[in-house]
Amino acid sequence: MPNSNILQHKEDSDYPIYASSPAEAKQLQRTLRQRVKIAPLPSQIKTIAGADVSFNLKSNWGVGGVVVCDAETFDVLDSATFQSVLSFPYIPGFLSFRELPLILPAFKKLSRQPDLVLCDGQGFAHPRRFGLACHLGVALNCPSIGCAKSRLIGEHAEPERIRGSRVPLTFEEEEIGVVLRTRTGVAPLYISIGHKITLPEAIDWTLRTTGRYRLPEPIRAAHKLVNKIRQQISE
Repeated sequence: MPNSNILQHKEDSDYPIYASSPAEAKQLQRTLRQRVKIAPLPSQIKTIAGADVSFNLKSNWGVGGVVVCDAETFDVLDSATFQSVLSFPYIPGFLSFRELPLILPAFKKLSRQPDLVLCDGQGFAHPRRFGLACHLGVALNCPSIGCAKSRLIGEHAEPERIRGSRVPLTFEEEEIGVVLRTRTGVAPLYISIGHKITLPEAIDWTLRTTGRYRLPEPIRAAHKLVNKIRQQISE
């Protein structure tokens, strides 16, 4: 079983990152949304991280993990995990407040920080334009992309079945992301910016990091890592 002591996170920045209630979380999303930057990536991206969380469905704890990969070969360069009791309930639209207390401590254990982070969740494609990828990107001050497997909000047509096909994801006449086919004949992903990146770059890097599978390789690596640790702890 995991350690039952809840880590008391201390803020490293001059603004809060976590919230203790849905009302506080909603206000914090609106405040931190102002810190999201849409800007071109640095000229060279050498390392890419995937971040994911695995929950124990029978008890109130989970494992957060991050895997840093070479941007060209996807070789794993570093990885870290963190497990803890969960302090925020599952509420659609507030996923980051449940997952960030597990993911951020894992990032702090890395020996190297990545140039770009891919998240298994929404970014700008969120009711308050501040999903997990935005929250993590702002907290780390790092470029980030939201790569979600399902839609949270928005309307869209069906993209063509060929890999690379995409259609706009819109909400209230605003383009909040794209629906991107990362593998021919397979269900698409919902891609949106997180922080310090443009939407075309987010699309480009999502396709660069996907191959035989639907999900980008760094996210797949993180997914396998956290599930492995969760299963080991549960035994």
